[in-house]
Amino acid sequence: MAGGWANDGAVQEQIDSSLEDAVQRARSQLPRGESLSHCEECDAAIPEARRQAVPGVRLCIACQSAHDQEQARFSGYNRRGSKDSQLR
Repeated sequence: MAGGWANDGAVQEQIDSSLEDAVQRARSQLPRGESLSHCEECDAAIPEARRQAVPGVRLCIACQSAHDQEQARFSGYNRRGSKDSQLR
């Protein structure tokens, strides 16, 4: 049950919309194209198994891990904001 001016189910719609946005954002960051044989950052060889498992891979495991950790610090989502306050 939604309160105030919001329709019933509005909170769930907001949650679903946030989830869809997150999935779309994750899909847009997936590599595309042909995999590289060497890392574009450190020039280390990328194993054949990794190139087959991740189409379009551009980074070695070490550089990808560092990149993922950097991305985790800046997620872009407001985790402190209340969903209810966004619906008013």
